[in-house]
Amino acid sequence: MAFVPTGPEASFFDALDRHRASLLAVVKQGAGEVPTGVTRVVSRFEDSVGLQMIPQCITRKIKSDSPKSVKKFALILKILSMIYKLVQSNTYATKRDIYYTDSQLFGNQAAVDNIIDDISCMLKVPRRSLHVLSTSKGLVAGNLRYMEEDGTRVQCTCSATATAVPSNIQGIRNLITDAKFLLIVEKDATFQRLLDDNFCSRMSPCIMVTGKGIPDLNTRLLVKKLWDTFHLPVFTLVDADPHGMEIMCIYKYGSLSMSFEAHSLTVPAIRWLGLLPSDIKRLNIPKDSLIPLTKHDHMKLDSILRRPYISCQPFWRKEMEMMADSKMKAEIQALTFLSSDYLSRVYLPNKLRFGGWI
Repeated sequence: MAFVPTGPEASFFDALDRHRASLLAVVKQGAGEVPTGVTRVVSRFEDSVGLQMIPQCITRKIKSDSPKSVKKFALILKILSMIYKLVQSNTYATKRDIYYTDSQLFGNQAAVDNIIDDISCMLKVPRRSLHVLSTSKGLVAGNLRYMEEDGTRVQCTCSATATAVPSNIQGIRNLITDAKFLLIVEKDATFQRLLDDNFCSRMSPCIMVTGKGIPDLNTRLLVKKLWDTFHLPVFTLVDADPHGMEIMCIYKYGSLSMSFEAHSLTVPAIRWLGLLPSDIKRLNIPKDSLIPLTKHDHMKLDSILRRPYISCQPFWRKEMEMMADSKMKAEIQALTFLSSDYLSRVYLPNKLRFGGWI
């Protein structure tokens, strides 16, 4: 049984349909998106994949007979033995589960997390192949249903109650959607407000996802799976500040810490829908609704501007330079100056209808 769209008339999605057609053409060609005149940077970044680990990267050596590393070596062996048992028994555990098997031995959760990432990198396999899962914190809502590995059928809805992102993304199957687009929302508060304003229903068919800030692994895996399965236009809604831009970059291009899993995590086709620094000026958002950039913000912004993928995104660079020049940032909530539901009833619908993404 297919979903029945209840949103705008079909012509509303003309710009989205054209955008999707261009994305499908790129997918069919098997090519990355390389603007004319841009030099491809291959040492650490590939435009069609994102940030990747390079073969010449520095490796760490841990010796069993070294007093400085003997404990780390022992912990690696301990976790390897646990992973072996998980794989042999075809069962799964979270990183938290592993930590609590012997919290005194491990000392802290970060020690377990780092070792699991090291093992995954060393064996060149995704973490889920080790049968180690992360606890999900993300939410998904809208026009989507699927079956979990244990046979549980999940139907996401556009109601005020969202569905938790599954902890085993690899195991979900039979995904079905009629969605025209996927919207990634940076913050849980904004996500919940959009649900309360019935944005998801009024823009149906669509899917919304939030990682509640910096996304966890499962939220990123879900976005990637939805892209690989349906090749929907994917947009981000983040604060017009360096932190929001960082989060957007993680979804689109990945992070250095997880660069060895770039192929299974990044979606370079993602577009920046809002909040754009240029929107602040265009909508005449008053200065008292803005926030001055801190020293940390300036450092983060400079860091992002120096990254190799920004050379492939001249419009992003222009927006970031505009922020740097203004020395101001804005949260999505700044739009409430115009009206309490301006985001859901005016800003986002107009952006989607007229192609207001970069």
